[in-house]
Amino acid sequence: MTALMPGPTDTDFFRRADMGDTEVGSGDKDDPAKVAEQGLDALFAGKDKVVAGSLRTRAQSVASRILPDSLKAEGHRHLAEPGSADR
Repeated sequence: MTALMPGPTDTDFFRRADMGDTEVGSGDKDDPAKVAEQGLDALFAGKDKVVAGSLRTRAQSVASRILPDSLKAEGHRHLAEPGSADR
């Protein structure tokens, strides 16, 4: 089993979650085919987990290892806050 940990991915998720007016919902997203391919590659390689997607997504994952939870939570709140796409 491999845990797939993608960043924002270009699927219907943000539309269905009514997050079109959020920064994360309106911003650039990773290609779902690329995310799936990276997940399958990790699975077949026997990896426990994979952060899939763009270089930006993977860099954010590295940064999250050293940032305090309070700072990460504030960042996620800002990205998902209604109306944040207009800022």
